[in-house]
This record gives sequence, structure tokens and C-alpha cells, in this order.
Amino acid sequence: MPKQDVIFRNPLRLLGGDAATILPSGGFGAISARAGVGKTALLVQIALERMLHDQDVLHVSLGDPLDKVKLWYKQVLTGLSSIYERHLVKAMWDDAAHHRMIMTFSDVEDFSVPRFEERLTDLTEQLIISPQVVLFDGFSFDNPSTVSTLRDLKEVAQKYGLRIWFAVRSHRHEQAADDGTPANMMEVSEMFDTMIHLQPKDGDINVTLLKSAHGDEDHQDLILDTRTMLVKDKG
Repeated sequence: MPKQDVIFRNPLRLLGGDAATILPSGGFGAISARAGVGKTALLVQIALERMLHDQDVLHVSLGDPLDKVKLWYKQVLTGLSSIYERHLVKAMWDDAAHHRMIMTFSDVEDFSVPRFEERLTDLTEQLIISPQVVLFDGFSFDNPSTVSTLRDLKEVAQKYGLRIWFAVRSHRHEQAADDGTPANMMEVSEMFDTMIHLQPKDGDINVTLLKSAHGDEDHQDLILDTRTMLVKDKG
């Protein structure tokens, strides 16, 4: 059945862990890449894997409207439908969809940690959703306030026991660190437990684990399939 197979094939398991353990409670994870390479697609796959484990996921979009975020989920489901029978994928999604909530902010300037925590509290107190995993898409790592904002978000993550993933836009013209850390993450990398980088090469998108909460244990070489936007074993 697709549900069990999607769980088994989830990208974090292939990287040597799984979405439940690769980030500790209160932990941060990052997926970095240049614009248009596939950060959001990987975020959605992480979200879907947790939803299939009956965990609530909050997808926070800074800048993109609700319909655009939904399109990313539709694209990943379309990719799954190229592997599994369409009606089985639909049944899987129908079973998992109620575990997802999308929260949008009109732009980066519209976002603040107190406002986010207020909306998060409203969702939980009204029993709408109780997120264990939060995805931030569109969060800027290029602002002077990035460090202080991340510190405040870390406090919120630890307070509510959240595991937070960020899509990080790297820049071609900026020199990365020797370990591959993007330039705009160097000052905050110590806050992150897990860091993944996506790099186009020879028609593929290589998925590289820069930092792991599990240390230096072995993991598979992966690519993000540009046709389906799904992570798969490079072999």
C-alpha cells in the first residue's frame, strides 16, 4: 500500500534517520538551495511523511498565497501518482489531509515571532490543530534581524516541543563555507541540528547532508528527481 511504502521511502530515513528523530523536540532543520531547485518539494515530502504518522503539521508561508502552497502538495501527489495507482494515492491523501494546516503571511515584513505564537496558540486552544512539526517557507536569512528572530523562534520551538524546518535560499554569488554551509547561514548554523543542501549537477539535483543530529553515521547518496520532484536513491 502507498502509505506504508511512502513512509518507508521517506527522504529523512534514506538520509540515516527519520522525521521523528532527525530533529529533537525544539530542534531546527534547514533545507538550502538556490531559487527554484526544490526546497519546497522536499519540505512537502517531510510534511507528508509526518502526516501519514498521524502527526499535525503547520506549513507557514511568508509571501506565497494559500493556493500556491497547495499547488506544491498537489505536485508531490502527482509525482506519487506516477509510481502508485492514482486512487490509492487519493485514499492516502484523504486519510492524511486533516493533519495539515497552512498559515500565510503576506510578506516577510508581515511576520513576527509574537504574531506567529499568537496564531499558533489560537490553533491549539481552539483544538483546530496541535502541530508537532512546523515548516517555514519564505523565511529570509539575509536580514539583519535574522539571528534574533531565530533565537526567539527557538524559544517558541522549545516551549511547545516543535520540530521546525526552514527552506533556506542560498545565493550563487556567495562563497559557501568549506563544509558546504551557505554564506547566509554561517552565523546561525550552530542553532541547527540538521542541514540538507540541494545542488543541481548533470541534470540531477543532488541531496547532500551537511549536518546531522545523528552525527557522522552512514547515509545514502540521494537525488531529487526533476520529473516527479520526489527524493530517491541515487543508485
